[in-house]
Amino acid sequence: MTSTPESGAESISDEAVDAELVAQSDETVVTEVAAEEAAIVDANDVEVEPREPDAELLAAHELALSALHEITKPQTVGPAAGYTLEPDGVVSLRFENRLAGYPGWYWTVSVARVEGAEPTVLEVELLPGDGALLAPEWVPWATRLAEYHAQQAAAAEAAAEAESDEDDAEDDDSDEDADDLDDADDDEDDESEDGESILHAGDVDGVDIDELDDDYDESEDDESDEDEDGDEPEDDEPDEDEDEGDEDESQEDDSDDEDDSDED
Repeated sequence: MTSTPESGAESISDEAVDAELVAQSDETVVTEVAAEEAAIVDANDVEVEPREPDAELLAAHELALSALHEITKPQTVGPAAGYTLEPDGVVSLRFENRLAGYPGWYWTVSVARVEGAEPTVLEVELLPGDGALLAPEWVPWATRLAEYHAQQAAAAEAAAEAESDEDDAEDDDSDEDADDLDDADDDEDDESEDGESILHAGDVDGVDIDELDDDYDESEDDESDEDEDGDEPEDDEPDEDEDEGDEDESQEDDSDDEDDSDED
């Protein structure tokens, strides 16, 4: 009976201790974060004094050129084009590049030296400068394939729309042709109702072939009549052959008369 209250008091005290420890830990974390942020701000505010490059490294052009000639032809290396100061006192000497296809790139030779020693070459490479021609950013195959499918779908849709427009245009043309034919039929019907000649198959450009045929027959009849009229006066003209025969007979008669007179 007397043990129950004591156990309850102990549990309450333990919970209070735990809560106090949690609060202390939270305060500690907040304090540490604030201290780190303050340190970062202080570091940003502090101005870093510019370092002066090692004069011997800046003058190591012969060493850099000899290293370049080991990996490329001398005619691909141009004159010196400045330098870049790297961390830990390393100097990167730059030379113009004469390789075709690499505009804006520079031959770069990184040199360094330990205090009291001669400069040494750390690295030789071809690096792009500001505004250099670079390859496009690599795109994963899945992304490129998705773009390709999208382009194909867009092209197919455009082709379908163009085909639909062509079909509509053809339908419009056929409708116009049908209307023109209907109008022409109506005009022909009107002409037939007015009593004008009806054209037949073989008529050309609205000209009735039968009418032309009738005109041709009439012209032939007229010509034949003229020929008959022209033949009649030819019968009245004297025949030249008959005249010549008569003259010959008269001459023979005269010659016979002369012979008779001579005999007498």
